Amino acid sequence: MAADLKFTLVTALQRRVNPIMRRVPRQQLIETTGRKSGQPRQTPIGGRRAGGQFWLVSEHGDKSDYVKNILTDPRVRVRDQGVWISGTAHVLRDDDARARLQRLPRSNSTAVSALGTDLLTIRVDLDDQGA
Repeated sequence: MAADLKFTLVTALQRRVNPIMRRVPRQQLIETTGRKSGQPRQTPIGGRRAGGQFWLVSEHGDKSDYVKNILTDPRVRVRDQGVWISGTAHVLRDDDARARLQRLPRSNSTAVSALGTDLLTIRVDLDDQGA
């Protein structure tokens, strides 16, 4: 029950904050294709590029709309350092998401750990040609 209440409160806050965060030029974003609308959906994230991959942890796992979108269509774009890069997202259920957070930017990882209800690792294999 506590996780459901936490999810409800956090998502209500995110509905207000995310539209503002999407406009911050250096904010990392993941763009998925809406599973119902077919329209691009941009979600603020925090992660880290490592070579040809971008790693992030979803704080609400399969409840996150962007994860549901990835499961329907894994082709995504990631905005990192103001540059959009196309790639293919993979949901990694067997990865230790808490351990993964230790390797990602601390400010975002702290928030994800504190606010998350069902942590889930996402790896995006980036296309060579970029944007």
